[in-house]
Amino acid sequence: MADPLDSLAARIRACRLCEPHLPLGPRPVFRVSATARLLIVGQAPGTRVHETGIPWNDRSGDRLRQWLDLDRDTFYDAARIAIVPTGLCYPGRAEGGGDRPPRPECAPAWFPLLRPLLPGIRLTLLVGGYAQAYHLGPRRKATVTETVRAWREYLPEFLPLPHPSWRTTAWQRRNPWFEAELLPDVRQRVRALVG
Repeated sequence: MADPLDSLAARIRACRLCEPHLPLGPRPVFRVSATARLLIVGQAPGTRVHETGIPWNDRSGDRLRQWLDLDRDTFYDAARIAIVPTGLCYPGRAEGGGDRPPRPECAPAWFPLLRPLLPGIRLTLLVGGYAQAYHLGPRRKATVTETVRAWREYLPEFLPLPHPSWRTTAWQRRNPWFEAELLPDVRQRVRALVG
């Protein structure tokens, strides 16, 4: 009999739910394992991630790994870390720059089926506003900054982070508590979970 997680992962990889809205076509990018203890939920793949099929394989990923103090080998070890964005496929460019939001069909279609098949998860990092909106719902604050500042309220299940794009550089300077308080804590938690 097929493993339920493997079967679901195959269904997700074959997903065409929002194909008409995807300028580069569907290519769900994620990594899962029943043994993973940390789940990283981002927003949606960018063009480089779409091209390579490797989650967080861009400058934002470099910054996220630096925040978490993880090398690439550990970060991409699916046996320890699951990576599932809110939108699994590249959503395209928005008018005026930047990428479009994750497709709204994606998370409700797959997260309720996927999450029960990840029994080892002890902490979920919610990276960016879309991940926080879906997983925290009405518990999130009015802004990403306020949600991240209230990170202790969501433990032990969730820990919100801002999106690690280049725009976050100025945000970090305006919010020194992030580097002084949150990053040391999240690094300690991640180290305890994934070694």
